[in-house]
Amino acid sequence: MTIRIFTPETGFLQDLADVARLFFGGAPIFFNEEGEADVRVEHSVSRQNGNWCDQVSGGPVSVFRVQGRDGEDELEKKRLRKRAVKLALYETLKRLTGVRPPWGSLTGIRPSRLYYEALEEGLDPVRTLVDVFDVTEGRAKLLDDMHAMQNGLRTPPKDSFDAYIGIPFCKTRCAYCSFSAGEIGDGHLVAPYVRALKREIALSAQIVNEKGLRARAVYFGGGTPTAIPREALEELISAAREAFPGAVEWTVEAGRPDTIDMPMLQMLKRSGTTRISVNPQSFNDDTLRRIGRAHTAQETIAAYRLAREAGFDDINMDLIAALPGETLADFARTLETTVSLAPESVTVHALAIKRSSRLHEQMHVQGGGHGLTPAGEAEKMTALARETLMGGGWKPYYLYRQKYMAGNLENVGYAKPGLACLYNIGNMEETASVLAMGAGAITKWLFDRARRIERAPNVKNIEAYIDRVDEMAARKRALIFS
Repeated sequence: MTIRIFTPETGFLQDLADVARLFFGGAPIFFNEEGEADVRVEHSVSRQNGNWCDQVSGGPVSVFRVQGRDGEDELEKKRLRKRAVKLALYETLKRLTGVRPPWGSLTGIRPSRLYYEALEEGLDPVRTLVDVFDVTEGRAKLLDDMHAMQNGLRTPPKDSFDAYIGIPFCKTRCAYCSFSAGEIGDGHLVAPYVRALKREIALSAQIVNEKGLRARAVYFGGGTPTAIPREALEELISAAREAFPGAVEWTVEAGRPDTIDMPMLQMLKRSGTTRISVNPQSFNDDTLRRIGRAHTAQETIAAYRLAREAGFDDINMDLIAALPGETLADFARTLETTVSLAPESVTVHALAIKRSSRLHEQMHVQGGGHGLTPAGEAEKMTALARETLMGGGWKPYYLYRQKYMAGNLENVGYAKPGLACLYNIGNMEETASVLAMGAGAITKWLFDRARRIERAPNVKNIEAYIDRVDEMAARKRALIFS
């Protein structure tokens, strides 16, 4: 399928492409180029009585939108015009295809942002999402439930920040993975990486101390932090605890069951870790083999029980809906097992096939379909997860979307009341500054609480990071003191 869009507004090309992908996924989109097309739409602009008027037409369908009056603030006018153009294209494609995406016309990562904007303006956020952006009632209500869980946790104190420490090693690489992480192999990079990361932690601590800031939550992610030797991970946690005293939440992604044993868990507990993840993704062994996980469902259960035995009372489990070859019945069994184990939080991801993943290569380059789950089935899976988990006492506490997600769905973190992860809320809602350390980590700093966020990315390549760690710390210093 080929889509051709004609528009005089070249500044909105990416926004128009994002809307088109809601309906046509990864199909080729051409702008202002003649040729054969399965779908052809034309955008035109006019002005009437001081208003900008945008019209989008496709075949028999034509949608007219008025927005962005002359005399308004230029940034606000651009924002309103962009919204008008996107809504006009959305409505046109919705009528042409008969498809209604679950998140309506929203293309952004954080639909909660519009929810909170409506709330601040004194509007009913659910009605605004449904009536203005065509979000389904169920998705709008999901944000309403999430707001209740975030109450009092969404905005941290002004003098605080959250810290992310990345350990980019895994035992094996999952087929869907697009993170800047690699297989640990013979481990020859671990020791130099740990030395470099400890130095970056110390240099980063100097920066926030000079600014008079304190850590609220510290999150060790990856990769899989527990994939490196226990002594190396203990060194890093000790360095972080010295650098960021007073943090009330310490999370370690012990996500792969094949990296968890009792000595590792005892070390994590002794080091002050308050929250860990034990991630099954699926409790179906055939699926685990298909996606490159080097463990069985039973090993996940055994690792989880070991964590309980070690005294952990805040455990998260990640599940993925629409994994290749999985049916609704398969996913239901995974949910049933998860509920029986009763972790404090469960994150349900809709499969996103990124271009840098092996699964994308297998599907789109090598032509292997792997029995991908149809979009309708993917939505049934996430709906079943929502019904099952909320019925069992878990509530949604954060939500975000990604490009190339199955069924244009979402990732949702569910938690028992009082057990929401502070780092996840602050990071996903972008209400907390995040000081990020490690290869591929991205520092995100908030300025003036005015929704202005600046970023300082670290290099992704592990060898380059080791050689340039002082440069990475200098980037953070320049950002935070800017």
